[in-house]
Amino acid sequence: MSTTTTPAEQQAEQHHRIDYIEFPARDTVEAKRFYGDVFGWSFEDYGPAYTSFKDGRLNGGFDASLPAGKGGVLVVLYSKDLEATHAKVLAAGGRIVKDTFSFPGGKRFHFADPTGNELAVWTEP
Repeated sequence: MSTTTTPAEQQAEQHHRIDYIEFPARDTVEAKRFYGDVFGWSFEDYGPAYTSFKDGRLNGGFDASLPAGKGGVLVVLYSKDLEATHAKVLAAGGRIVKDTFSFPGGKRFHFADPTGNELAVWTEP
Protein backbone atom coordinates (compact mmCIF):
# COMPACT_ATOMS: atom_id res chain seq x y z
CA MET A 1 0.00 0.00 0.00
CA SER A 2 1.43 3.38 -1.03
CA THR A 3 1.58 6.31 1.37
CA THR A 4 2.24 8.83 -1.38
CA THR A 5 -0.03 11.86 -1.20
CA THR A 6 -1.25 13.83 -4.17
CA PRO A 7 -0.49 17.55 -4.58
CA ALA A 8 -4.15 18.30 -3.79
CA GLU A 9 -3.93 16.31 -0.54
CA GLN A 10 -0.69 18.08 0.40
CA GLN A 11 -2.22 21.48 -0.32
CA ALA A 12 -5.37 20.65 1.70
CA GLU A 13 -3.29 20.94 4.88
CA GLN A 14 -2.59 24.57 3.93
CA HIS A 15 -6.30 25.46 3.60
CA HIS A 16 -6.99 28.86 5.24
CA ARG A 17 -3.36 29.30 6.36
CA ILE A 18 -1.18 32.24 5.38
CA ASP A 19 0.58 31.03 2.25
CA TYR A 20 2.49 34.02 0.89
CA ILE A 21 3.35 37.53 2.09
CA GLU A 22 4.22 40.45 -0.17
CA PHE A 23 6.10 43.47 1.12
CA PRO A 24 6.47 46.77 -0.66
CA ALA A 25 10.13 47.65 -1.27
CA ARG A 26 11.63 50.82 -2.66
CA ASP A 27 14.69 48.80 -3.68
CA THR A 28 14.55 45.01 -4.11
CA VAL A 29 18.36 44.75 -4.20
CA GLU A 30 18.54 46.41 -0.77
CA ALA A 31 15.69 44.24 0.55
CA LYS A 32 17.53 41.08 -0.55
CA ARG A 33 20.79 42.26 1.02
CA PHE A 34 19.14 43.13 4.34
CA TYR A 35 16.95 40.02 4.77
CA GLY A 36 19.69 37.75 3.44
CA ASP A 37 22.25 39.21 5.88
CA VAL A 38 19.99 39.26 8.94
CA PHE A 39 17.73 36.23 8.49
CA GLY A 40 19.44 34.10 5.82
CA TRP A 41 16.52 34.18 3.37
CA SER A 42 17.01 33.09 -0.25
CA PHE A 43 15.62 34.94 -3.28
CA GLU A 44 14.53 34.56 -6.90
CA ASP A 45 14.08 37.60 -9.14
CA TYR A 46 11.07 38.00 -11.42
CA GLY A 47 12.01 41.14 -13.32
CA PRO A 48 13.58 44.35 -12.04
CA ALA A 49 10.75 45.29 -9.66
CA TYR A 50 9.90 41.95 -8.00
CA THR A 51 11.81 39.28 -6.09
CA SER A 52 10.40 36.33 -4.19
CA PHE A 53 11.86 35.02 -0.94
CA LYS A 54 11.98 31.75 0.94
CA ASP A 55 12.61 31.79 4.68
CA GLY A 56 12.63 28.00 5.05
CA ARG A 57 8.96 27.79 6.05
CA LEU A 58 7.01 30.55 4.32
CA ASN A 59 7.38 32.22 0.94
CA GLY A 60 6.76 35.79 -0.05
CA GLY A 61 7.96 38.63 -2.18
CA PHE A 62 9.22 42.20 -2.35
CA ASP A 63 7.47 44.47 -4.86
CA ALA A 64 9.11 47.75 -5.88
CA SER A 65 5.87 48.96 -7.49
CA LEU A 66 4.18 49.25 -4.07
CA PRO A 67 4.88 52.16 -1.69
CA ALA A 68 6.59 51.07 1.55
CA GLY A 69 5.59 52.59 4.84
CA LYS A 70 4.33 52.15 8.33
CA GLY A 71 0.91 50.72 9.03
CA GLY A 72 -1.09 47.72 8.03
CA VAL A 73 -0.38 44.18 9.14
CA LEU A 74 2.58 43.64 11.47
CA VAL A 75 4.66 40.61 10.51
CA VAL A 76 6.37 39.09 13.55
CA LEU A 77 9.44 36.87 13.11
CA TYR A 78 10.77 34.44 15.72
CA SER A 79 14.34 34.39 17.07
CA LYS A 80 15.97 31.96 19.47
CA ASP A 81 18.50 34.71 20.35
CA LEU A 82 16.71 38.07 20.38
CA GLU A 83 19.79 40.12 21.33
CA ALA A 84 21.86 38.66 18.49
CA THR A 85 19.06 39.34 16.00
CA HIS A 86 18.70 42.90 17.33
CA ALA A 87 22.44 43.45 16.70
CA LYS A 88 22.22 41.96 13.19
CA VAL A 89 19.29 44.23 12.30
CA LEU A 90 21.36 47.28 13.26
CA ALA A 91 24.53 46.01 11.56
CA ALA A 92 22.61 45.43 8.32
CA GLY A 93 21.23 48.98 8.27
CA GLY A 94 17.87 48.46 9.94
CA ARG A 95 16.45 50.93 12.45
CA ILE A 96 14.90 49.99 15.80
CA VAL A 97 11.50 51.69 16.08
CA LYS A 98 10.39 50.06 19.35
CA ASP A 99 13.13 48.73 21.61
CA THR A 100 12.89 45.32 23.28
CA PHE A 101 9.97 45.01 25.67
CA SER A 102 8.36 42.17 27.61
CA PHE A 103 4.82 40.95 27.11
CA PRO A 104 2.96 37.92 28.52
CA GLY A 105 4.72 34.97 26.91
CA GLY A 106 7.92 36.61 25.76
CA LYS A 107 9.67 39.74 24.61
CA ARG A 108 10.10 41.49 21.27
CA PHE A 109 11.32 44.54 19.40
CA HIS A 110 10.13 46.31 16.25
CA PHE A 111 12.41 47.43 13.43
CA ALA A 112 12.21 49.24 10.11
CA ASP A 113 14.12 47.68 7.24
CA PRO A 114 16.11 49.90 4.84
CA THR A 115 13.17 49.89 2.39
CA GLY A 116 10.74 51.33 4.98
CA ASN A 117 8.78 48.27 6.18
CA GLU A 118 8.18 47.76 9.90
CA LEU A 119 8.36 44.23 11.32
CA ALA A 120 8.89 42.73 14.77
CA VAL A 121 11.00 39.91 16.21
CA TRP A 122 10.01 37.96 19.32
CA THR A 123 11.30 35.19 21.58
CA GLU A 124 10.15 33.28 24.64
CA PRO A 125 11.19 34.63 28.07
